[in-house]
Amino acid sequence: MVEARAHNDQLKGFRVTGKFIKHCPLLPMRLDRYDNSDFSRGASRFTELLWWVVRSLLFAPWFPIPSVLKVGALHLFGAKVGRGVVIRSRVNITFPWRLSIADHVWIGDEVLILTLAPVTIASHVCISQRAFLCTGSHSFRSENFDLVTKPITIGEGCWIAANAFIGPGVTLAPGTLCSAGAVVLRNSGPGDVLSGNPASSRVRS
Repeated sequence: MVEARAHNDQLKGFRVTGKFIKHCPLLPMRLDRYDNSDFSRGASRFTELLWWVVRSLLFAPWFPIPSVLKVGALHLFGAKVGRGVVIRSRVNITFPWRLSIADHVWIGDEVLILTLAPVTIASHVCISQRAFLCTGSHSFRSENFDLVTKPITIGEGCWIAANAFIGPGVTLAPGTLCSAGAVVLRNSGPGDVLSGNPASSRVRS
C-alpha cells in the first residue's frame, strides 16, 4: 500500500506531451473553485432557451429534415449562412450567433460545432460525419480549471473527414484535407494533408 501510494505521488508531477513524458509541477485541480461567470454567451438566456427548442425540433432528429428549414432557423438566431448549404441530421451547433458559413458547404451527420468563440467556414467546405469543431478548452495548469476559448477558421475548399477534431484557435488554410480521425491542434498551410494524433502535415501530391 505504501509503495503504491508513493508511486502515485511520483506520477502527479508528470504530464504527457506527444510521445514524451515531461516532468512539470502542477497544482491540484479544484473543480469546486471553477468560475466562468466572466464568459459571455453572446445572447440572453431566453434566446438560448428558444434555440434549444428549435435545435431539438429541427437539428436533433435522426430522420432527414430539409436543409432549407435549418438554414432559416440559423438565420433567425443570428448565424450568417450562404447559398447551397447542406446540413444533415443530428448536427449540434451550440451558439448559432457565433457561426458564419459561406456558400456550398456540406455538414454531415452528427457534426458538433462548439461555438463558444466564433467559427468561420468558407465556401466549398465539406465537414464529414461526427467531426468536432471545438473552440473551448480548459487550462490544466490552473488550479481553477479556467475556461479558454479561441475562434476557428476553415478556409475555402477544405475537407474535414469523419471523426476529425479541430481544436481551439486553429486556422485551416484553403485546400486543407483533414484525414479521418485527425486531431488538429495547429494551423495548416495551403493544400496540406493532416493526419494522426496530434496531426502532422504533408503537402498533397
